[in-house]
Amino acid sequence: MAKENEKKLVEAITSMDEDFAKWYTDIVKKAELADYSSVKGCMILRPYGYAIWENIQKDLDARFKETGHENVYMPLFIPESLLKKEAEHVEGFAPEVAWVTHGGSEPLAERLCVRPTSETLFCEHFSKIVQSYKDLPKLYNQWCSVVRWEKTTRPFLRTTEFLWQEGHTIHATAEEAMAETIQMLNIYAKHCEEVLAIPVIKGRKTDKEKFAGAQATFTIESLMHDGKALQTGTSHYFGDNFAKAFNIRYLDKNGQLQYVHQTSWGVTTRLIGAVIMVHGDNNGLKLPPKIAPIQVIIVPIAQHKEGVLEKANELKNRLSKVVRVKLDDSDKMPGWKFAEYEMKGVPLRLEVGPKDIEKNQVVLARRDTMEKIVVAMDNLEQEVLKLLDDIHANMLEMARRHRDERTYVATNLEEFKYIVENKPGFIKAMWCGDRACEDKIKEETGATSRCIPFDQETLSDKCVCCGKPAKHMVYWGRAY
Repeated sequence: MAKENEKKLVEAITSMDEDFAKWYTDIVKKAELADYSSVKGCMILRPYGYAIWENIQKDLDARFKETGHENVYMPLFIPESLLKKEAEHVEGFAPEVAWVTHGGSEPLAERLCVRPTSETLFCEHFSKIVQSYKDLPKLYNQWCSVVRWEKTTRPFLRTTEFLWQEGHTIHATAEEAMAETIQMLNIYAKHCEEVLAIPVIKGRKTDKEKFAGAQATFTIESLMHDGKALQTGTSHYFGDNFAKAFNIRYLDKNGQLQYVHQTSWGVTTRLIGAVIMVHGDNNGLKLPPKIAPIQVIIVPIAQHKEGVLEKANELKNRLSKVVRVKLDDSDKMPGWKFAEYEMKGVPLRLEVGPKDIEKNQVVLARRDTMEKIVVAMDNLEQEVLKLLDDIHANMLEMARRHRDERTYVATNLEEFKYIVENKPGFIKAMWCGDRACEDKIKEETGATSRCIPFDQETLSDKCVCCGKPAKHMVYWGRAY
């Protein structure tokens, strides 16, 4: 019976090789991360999914505060006139904006936009509170949700409303603002590698792909299991574009009026989608230990036998001092429990039964390798912590290997097209810097420029598209 239940559970997840999109949706639903709501493109974050977000948020928030940032909260609504102050910015967001036209049954004198991002609100506020160089820098961040009216949606990856953080800072000089922009990109990259076990490529977006209103956008890009790229986080340098539009000026040390220099940076609940698609397998989720809501699940074996539940509870109490632990003492069969927590991606399973108690040991099963290890009860805490660290390191290494094995080089357009169609992954190729070539590549292959990496290589001296002299090595790929 146990085997039957186990089989049924695992069969409920579509194989990733058969249909990756369906596999992804199955995991989101069956691992109880999120559910669909009655509004198209809006998702209900269930407790397990929200707990993952809380762990991501906790780590990032600590990193922001360590670097001097303070949390604030801005309104949900933006008056239309305010949104229109920075022309390029409003043009970039216009197609995705949701508008409020009535308050109760009364038409509003001015339409209100439901925030797609909060640059304009921060700018208006900064213009009121900054007078002198002594007021700078202002290092602000807010945790909130935003709304973008997307045509096609998928839980976590692209939804009409999503949770995120958005940092907004202003500085006296361009150098300080640029240093902040890069510092925040590095914080995101460290979070991805040290917490999510996701390796990233750091670089600059092309002008075509940069944020509306920014002078430069920097990005971290990661590769999903199906060979598609995902923009995992962005950091923007605004220069004084917004400062001029909103008249954010300060008196410098010489009593001269100067415009501030500004940055903006953010990551979203899309990170959860990245975790699913980088680490998951046909048994379900595979969570990196640092964000797993349950790091160790205790499954008692033959729990009806004398002393088993007592011992399981004792172990739970011991472990709860060092990890997030849960004991499943429900009357479901152990096989069902194994499959259930494998699907939920719990990094470690602890099995304890009458024979284990006799030998003063437990069995630990790793979710990443499915390996079982027998451990003495006396050293349990140390062994569990050591294993969790090892699981993180192994998951990061596996993801890095997967990315590197699926990173290809193309030196001409024919080669490029062949790789896109036959070998999904990142493509490294040289580019002349001309927008026409970038557009042509997208039109003919569906691949977009992901970033101009900080670590440049010279793969050839010619542009992959037009054959003219190349200026940059670029990562390309089809993306979410």
